[in-house]
Amino acid sequence: MNNNKDYYEVLGLEKTADKKAIKNAFRKLALKYHPDRNKAPEAEEKFKEIAKAYAVLSDDKKRQEYDAGGFAGVKDYSNEDLFKDINLGDLFGGMGGDFGLNNGFGGSIFDRFFRHAPSGPAKGNDLQMQVLVPLERIYFGGEELIHFKRPVTCSKCRGSGAAPNTAPKTCASCGGSGKKVISRQQNQQQGAVSFQQIITCPDCHGQGKIIEKPCKNCYGKGQIEKEESLKIKIPAGADEGMSLRVANHGLPSPQSGGQPGHLYIRINTLPDKRFERIGKDLWRKEIIEVEDAVLGTHIVVPTFEKKIDVKIPAGTQPDTVLRLKDQGLPAYNENIKGDIKIRIQVHIPEKLSVKQKELFEQLKKLGRKN
Repeated sequence: MNNNKDYYEVLGLEKTADKKAIKNAFRKLALKYHPDRNKAPEAEEKFKEIAKAYAVLSDDKKRQEYDAGGFAGVKDYSNEDLFKDINLGDLFGGMGGDFGLNNGFGGSIFDRFFRHAPSGPAKGNDLQMQVLVPLERIYFGGEELIHFKRPVTCSKCRGSGAAPNTAPKTCASCGGSGKKVISRQQNQQQGAVSFQQIITCPDCHGQGKIIEKPCKNCYGKGQIEKEESLKIKIPAGADEGMSLRVANHGLPSPQSGGQPGHLYIRINTLPDKRFERIGKDLWRKEIIEVEDAVLGTHIVVPTFEKKIDVKIPAGTQPDTVLRLKDQGLPAYNENIKGDIKIRIQVHIPEKLSVKQKELFEQLKKLGRKN
């Protein structure tokens, strides 16, 4: 892999490409070369090259420095500097889940592909949860309060499970391995045959240690369940299925002294009586009477900032779609908006009065004469 390949060339772009083109090119190539999808030997290196190109070109300052000085212009940026403000999971919305948030998309892309294996205790697993957000919050952006429960390291024993001023002892029965080997011999016609069976140590139950005095706060588990409340910032125009990362709010480390994982919050839109969300467009159904479809009328359509008077032209047909341009949701991280699309349905009366029936019969006769 040529490490000095031009970043525009990596993404297949001209130097005049705007942010939307850069984002779309990255998404397309990242889905193609992500190692969880593409098993070719060179896929991971190609993916890393694509990610680096995006990290530079999607940031105005870094892009200016790269345009001015090439690779020398951005040589002082470490990989961590390049990716610290980028949550690549946001670019994929619901597609991030196809790979798993811990497998490359989302904040952990840096950990997986660019960070060397950490020393010290293992990091805890990441935690995922969903939050349902009203359309107004998606439109304007803002804070959302979430409540959740998660296990955390016991503060009294610091995860050891042993009472303060004591420590777990290595299990003498298994030597700390958590397993025991049972040997048996079975006589066969041509001699004895030895068998070995590996079982979970019955004395320490596979833990490799014995806690003689359990911590009274966690009952020897090393963890307690904690209720938490967090205010998270929902960005205006957040895509359906977008994931936000809250660092160090995942599951605790399985080893004493290790860092917890991260919390990934998946954003989904609450059902709304007024609109159905499809991307950044909002769809609404309006039912009008037959006479209004024939003669034309006006309806009032709500938006998030005002009510709009909409003219229904004479002769409007069932399932006609009217568009209110730029009245939909903002696109995430882009200065554009979707539309409100109104699907017109015509109400056909099921029962008519005598007078109504007479009038429709007259209309029918007039239609035949014309």
